[in-house]
Amino acid sequence: MSKPKVAVIGTGGTIASIGKTPLDILDYGANKKMVGIEEILAMFPIVHEVADVVPVPYQAIPSPSVGFKEWRDLVLKIDELAKDPDLDGIVVTHGTASLEETAYALHLTVKADIPVVVVGSQRPSSALSTDAGFNLVNGIRTAGSPEAQGMGVMTLLNDEIQCAREVTKTSTYRMQTFRTPDFGCLGHADGDAVVFYRKPLRKHAPDTEFDIRKIDGMPRVDIAYAYTGSDGTACRAFLEAGAEGIVSAGFAPGFCGPGDEAILREAVEKGVVVVQSTRAGSGRTFMSTKIKECGFLIADNLNPQKARILLSLALTVTKDPAEIARIFQTY
Repeated sequence: MSKPKVAVIGTGGTIASIGKTPLDILDYGANKKMVGIEEILAMFPIVHEVADVVPVPYQAIPSPSVGFKEWRDLVLKIDELAKDPDLDGIVVTHGTASLEETAYALHLTVKADIPVVVVGSQRPSSALSTDAGFNLVNGIRTAGSPEAQGMGVMTLLNDEIQCAREVTKTSTYRMQTFRTPDFGCLGHADGDAVVFYRKPLRKHAPDTEFDIRKIDGMPRVDIAYAYTGSDGTACRAFLEAGAEGIVSAGFAPGFCGPGDEAILREAVEKGVVVVQSTRAGSGRTFMSTKIKECGFLIADNLNPQKARILLSLALTVTKDPAEIARIFQTY
């Protein structure tokens, strides 16, 4: 049986980082050394036993530095790679700090009909007992699996295949950090097989209405985090900075801080779209009487950072609150 052909794009992050010693598993960034994808693959040559691997150099940067430009670059690279009729899947290596955001952005904007799996690691590739090698191998196996077709963009860490829309980082150091709180993983990359148990139902790549390839930037959308004593100062600053949308990371089950409400109501009156999410980490927001009176929209069960991405993309295609509400119900 022939091996699948899988392209691997390197973007940096912990998986590309080299610490000072094998025990340097926390402050390895101080060593200021990241390597390209060819060097990562050379550190784990076992990857070539599971697939015909095509390294695709991009850049090596910390994941908090990844944003619109890098997302568009990745979409364009995926477009180009997918022209190869023999290619079975694509893996993107990425830092874990913002991995869920890049994965979701790609989940909404990739136009190529090919499995895409975003992988990272909690420990640098140089560390004792690093998870980099196994995550990379399993990401390649998953991207090359025929069952991965039509699943949208996925993440693979700790043997768990997660939907990009639903997954979030839940722990700073632990290997099992990437979780889907409400629904659980899509499947597992086990030692003997890659197995799926469910499919994502919300609309996703490649069949979306967003085309990141045709825009030069995304509208500014900020996140207002609710806390006792918040007085609207952050919201005012966001509006002064030109925010076209604000996501309220509110108290569960979904309401902003009392001090933020007045300024957010004013924002809606001025045409700024406000979406109510929650800081809880899981669960839906609902269209309460208060939210309706304020003129806010609801994020459903998207966490604040993902609601921000969807709202910004929505604003590239419409300013109509009713249409944006539809988009949140669809994706």
